[in-house]
Amino acid sequence: MNPVSDVAARAAEAAAPVAHSIPLYWFLVVAVVLFAIGSAGVLARRNALTVLMSVEIMLNAVNLAFLAFAREWGNMHGHVVTFFVIAVAAAEAAIGLALVLGLFRHKKSVNLDELTALRN
Repeated sequence: MNPVSDVAARAAEAAAPVAHSIPLYWFLVVAVVLFAIGSAGVLARRNALTVLMSVEIMLNAVNLAFLAFAREWGNMHGHVVTFFVIAVAAAEAAIGLALVLGLFRHKKSVNLDELTALRN
């Protein structure tokens, strides 16, 4: 067999659309549920650590949606955006935990209601 035609056949096979066993809407339903749970955690909780975890859940829901669309359309754009979101989430976690530690040292609590009273 000719090695050039073998490479061309493999490239054509890789470029062909792939039949997926899990439909796109299942991924999107999970992403919406995760985003709703994260939103509820941000809006309902007063603990700063719980709010930070809820924001992370929301970012992971967005990542899941990006990756689901990238899988459906067969390109890498969703993966690239997901890497940027992961980098932002890591920076957010580091800065957020530093703020929580500063709040705890100053107020001996991680209650977000006490953030407004940091002037005293």
